[in-house]
Amino acid sequence: MRAYIRGPLAETAAGAIAADVLKACVHCGFCNATCPTFQITGDELDGPRGRIYLIKQALEGEPVSRLTQHHLDRCLSCRACETTCPSGVEYHRLLDVGRAEIATRVARPWHERLARRTIRFLTGHRQLLRALLILGRKIPAAQPKRAAKPIAAALSRKMSLLTGCVQSAAAPHFNASTTRVFAAAGIGLTETPAARCCGAVAFHLDAADEARAHVRRNIDAWIAELDAGSEAIVVNASGCATFIRDYPDVLADDPEYASKAHRVARAVRDPVEVLRESPPIAASAPANPRIAVHDPCTLRNGPGLEGAVARLLSGLGYEPQPISDTHLCCGSAGSYSLLQPTLSHRLRADKLEVLTANAPAAIYTANIGCWMHLGETSSTPVRHWIEAVDAVLGAIQETQTRETP
Repeated sequence: MRAYIRGPLAETAAGAIAADVLKACVHCGFCNATCPTFQITGDELDGPRGRIYLIKQALEGEPVSRLTQHHLDRCLSCRACETTCPSGVEYHRLLDVGRAEIATRVARPWHERLARRTIRFLTGHRQLLRALLILGRKIPAAQPKRAAKPIAAALSRKMSLLTGCVQSAAAPHFNASTTRVFAAAGIGLTETPAARCCGAVAFHLDAADEARAHVRRNIDAWIAELDAGSEAIVVNASGCATFIRDYPDVLADDPEYASKAHRVARAVRDPVEVLRESPPIAASAPANPRIAVHDPCTLRNGPGLEGAVARLLSGLGYEPQPISDTHLCCGSAGSYSLLQPTLSHRLRADKLEVLTANAPAAIYTANIGCWMHLGETSSTPVRHWIEAVDAVLGAIQETQTRETP
């Protein structure tokens, strides 16, 4: 597909990214077959091919409108389309450029601007967010039981662990479980206080400059950790990991940080990538082995780790049940469930139907957003898969632990 990027964007790295993606597209339409929103609405503009045309028109200087923005807003950024594209079109890279361009040319109504600002504000205020989540019953009111936490200095290998923003408020026990599991593998995990929100929330909610401030802060913190000997940056929220891997695109026009962004992106690891290299050994059999494993879009379609969690848990005695239509998104997609509730709730209902079809004892996922979204209405417990590993490994030696403060 020929593209002629016009205006200020033409001379930027973002413009070059968009042009390369557009050139790869042969507008065959195979992408629509795996697009969740197209499957629901049947509207060409709610599928990747239609959205690519809308973005192309915008980048070539043609008029854009609220209709353009509406159809791009309805995209989940799940990247399922990329898995069926015969031309290897990196649709998500074009979408990021297109959304940012349209945000500068189409004004949103005040209520949409307010909603986006509120979401961005809350993700930066952990205690307030946690209180609101408890009041709204989005997470259990009871705190997870405090457990012994390994001393990272006592372990031979060192890695950094993302604290996160929403996850640190809604599910701090995910990091506690991850730390214990990695300690059993001889790896000490250390949270880096300065690296908090990955920046995805702001970036996807019309605040690119705010997002880049988050990104630069995180890069500075992690480069210091890597220089000090940290082997990798472990991120147990797959959505955050996927965005961090896109840091080179986010800062492509920043000469000071471009190379640093590549270094950080290369250092990102999902816990399953580390643990499959050193498979944990169960100390006991699972109490309830029959489970369903939900691979989030950001685990399956970004790094290509579909099935990795299920294989790891199978090796520990769990019995992951077969699931149909794994390519369809659960509808969480960051803030999508808040801003596009009709489509999101439909997708969640469909996902829970297939996840619970074989009566699992629990559903295990790999992303904080999916955990919150699915757990809100699921009658089957929803957990992070690292908790399943933690449950069968047994206690860590007392000489390697301390009580959490």
